Amino acid sequence: MAEENLREKRFKKSASIVARKVAEEFILVPIRKRSTDLGSIYALNPVGAFVWECIDGSRKIVDIRDAVVGEFDVVPEVAEKDVLELIGELLGIGALDEV
Repeated sequence: MAEENLREKRFKKSASIVARKVAEEFILVPIRKRSTDLGSIYALNPVGAFVWECIDGSRKIVDIRDAVVGEFDVVPEVAEKDVLELIGELLGIGALDEV
């Protein structure tokens, strides 16, 4: 998916993913796979967890980028690259649905 098109899209969290904060780590677990399959558990760093929390179906990717810039010490270009990369990965594992 081209980055230009992705910036203006909105996504919501897929019903096939369960997100939990365990200790100091934020994890995503696909519920359509066996829970014993450790390859299907995904850990998010603090920025990734923040982005996950921002995904609500109403915010565009550019809005999420701006929220990351406001929350963390990062320039918009780096934040956008990181947000787009994470969104791509989340789409790849089926964690997001386009609105």
